[in-house]
Amino acid sequence: MSLTYKKARELFNYRPDGNLIWKVSKGGKKIGSIAGPKTKVGYSFIKIDGKDYRAHRLIWLWHHGYTPECGLDHINRIKHDNRIENLRESSQQCNLRNTDNFRDNTSGVKGVYRCKRYSRGFWMAYVRVQGKLYNLGRHKAFSEAVLHRLAAEQCLGWAGCGSSSPAYMYALENGLVKACGE
Repeated sequence: MSLTYKKARELFNYRPDGNLIWKVSKGGKKIGSIAGPKTKVGYSFIKIDGKDYRAHRLIWLWHHGYTPECGLDHINRIKHDNRIENLRESSQQCNLRNTDNFRDNTSGVKGVYRCKRYSRGFWMAYVRVQGKLYNLGRHKAFSEAVLHRLAAEQCLGWAGCGSSSPAYMYALENGLVKACGE
């Protein structure tokens, strides 16, 4: 049996800092205590009637009355930042795109890297779609590579992911594009 909106409202209060607070004493938890401490993987889990629930999904249920069939994404990529304004419904693909750079990324922008070996220090841009890598060319300037990456993201219609794209953020911060709506 899934947790209902009514049950979530009976069990918890929500704080604007993104925490659920126990309204009842349950399983050793005291009324007024924070539900679901952060785990090693970064997410907060809350046990209810022997079942683990991710805190961000309970918060969505608490606010909207349902849990999405698709995924929920932490817009700022911080897994334990469960403020409702930091959560959005998203496809699994969008959620996977909204991840931090790999550890070996030195450019700061996903899909852009410096290729010294074959391209005499040019910047390379690429995008991966459904496991296939698409080369977006080599560029003398870092900003050119970033703009090609951003253009590819937009052409692919990665809706809902644009404002959190590292390519978009770099281009916006450096005056290469205007913010949406300007």
